[in-house]
Amino acid sequence: MPNVTVVDATIDTARRAAGRRLGLAPKASVTVGVVIPTLNEASNLPHVLTRIPAMVDEVVLVDGHSVDDTIAVARLVRPDIRVVLQDELGKGNALACGFAASSCDIIVMLDADGSTDPAEIPQFVDALMSGNDFAKGSRYLQGGGSADITRFRSSGNRMLGFVVNAMFRTRYTDLCYGYNAFWRDCLPHMHVDCAGFEVETLINIRVARAGLVVCEIPSFEHQRLNGTSNLRAVRDGARILRTIVRERVRTSTVRRDPEGWRPQFAELYALPSEGGQRASL
Repeated sequence: MPNVTVVDATIDTARRAAGRRLGLAPKASVTVGVVIPTLNEASNLPHVLTRIPAMVDEVVLVDGHSVDDTIAVARLVRPDIRVVLQDELGKGNALACGFAASSCDIIVMLDADGSTDPAEIPQFVDALMSGNDFAKGSRYLQGGGSADITRFRSSGNRMLGFVVNAMFRTRYTDLCYGYNAFWRDCLPHMHVDCAGFEVETLINIRVARAGLVVCEIPSFEHQRLNGTSNLRAVRDGARILRTIVRERVRTSTVRRDPEGWRPQFAELYALPSEGGQRASL
């Protein structure tokens, strides 16, 4: 069974949020979209894109200005893919651009390196359809695991998770894993406005502070298929820690523009006679 984790002080709010989901339309009428940030992932995309289940209605690839054939390969493997160019740098900005571009009811975050298995997407969707707001992958629940994470990174993840759980009264088992899915009306609460690998921590803290129902899903992380990760454990661990501190001192009463998180981006439209056309959104 999934592990439901909520902010202890807002259990009633979380239950009301879950109740909103119980009157949803049939599953067949709910659209599912996948957002995939990429940077030089041409050799990995055939494996990833061909494993996306048929239940997915839309795939948005957000490219960080790759110098290989990432975009060409993506379109060859999946002609219906939408290609977005992020306006800045970093995974956080890439995801924000993809979230802004997505048109679906449910949005799934998926890595392009083959580490997150698209075959697990139905589990995340089922958790959301069961009344949860946010489905969060965990490598540490029974049924999950990792063939990629090092002992050093795992220790750092657990330490940072302990800090977040203590500060924000959550019960997360895996703070820094990037395989998540959520209803699109969570976006104003998430308000993704960071650049780098701290994005998962930022999202996890903000959905908890908003009193949303978070359900952890066992997930197995595979090794990157090809290429080298841009993650740097010490550098990115420090960024995550700074993010935790900033979110802790931020008052929960701060009101943001619900649409203020949306970044500028450009979508590349493939044309029959041209390789593509850039259109700013």
